[in-house]
Amino acid sequence: MTTVSPGNPLFELSGKIVLITGASRGLGHDLALAFAEAGASLILASRRQDRLQDAEHRVRTVGAECLVHACDVRVPGQVDTTVSAALDRFGHIDVLVNNAGIAWGAPAEHMPIEKWREVLDTNATGTFLMSQAVGRDMIRIGGGSIINIASVAGLVGSPPETVDAVGYSASKGAVVSLTRDLAAKWARHGVRVNAVAPGFFETGLSAGVLAHARTDIEHATALGRIGRPGELNGPVLFLASAAARYVTGHVLCVDGGMTAL
Repeated sequence: MTTVSPGNPLFELSGKIVLITGASRGLGHDLALAFAEAGASLILASRRQDRLQDAEHRVRTVGAECLVHACDVRVPGQVDTTVSAALDRFGHIDVLVNNAGIAWGAPAEHMPIEKWREVLDTNATGTFLMSQAVGRDMIRIGGGSIINIASVAGLVGSPPETVDAVGYSASKGAVVSLTRDLAAKWARHGVRVNAVAPGFFETGLSAGVLAHARTDIEHATALGRIGRPGELNGPVLFLASAAARYVTGHVLCVDGGMTAL
């Protein structure tokens, strides 16, 4: 029988090499610090490298080694350059967290096609491109863990009074399907691919929605509240650790019970 306790090797992440996209703010920023506190070394990526300064400072403050790199995940060349820089520095990547994402709100009947494409390119294609580039090296070394940040918006629909962002929902649904298919494709190589599907957290991306629909969202959530800072960290660290070594192709909802109602 396995005893779960602090310091249990099942949850050990010390020495792991972790690449996080969209690490400059919000959930990605929080995850960077959580992995650093767990003893991992970090590669932090964002479209603008200057916006990574705060995350880099916090990571280094807890003693973690850190590489920051500008990367627009929609651009294959930038993805390849980022992954190459990470491999040059650390030799391999143990964990990839695909967190980069954007949203655009508009009624479905009026959604500008260029905004639809921008959201899909970032959230779905960007997740694929980074998974492909890192996955090639994970296959080479015989294992790794990819964790995609999906959303409950990719699992259920929302009334337009709450969220009117059909491109975002479609992109996160694509991330869910991509997660499951890559898990099936790469399991033979020892590469686990999972996703977390957050509900509503206090981030810059959700600020506009929460400003007008917080009460409705809280009523639609079993725990009756919005997610708090740090509450996504544990599930993601679990999926990255040996404690989840028999978990792949799974979508873990971290939504306060929203999808249970």
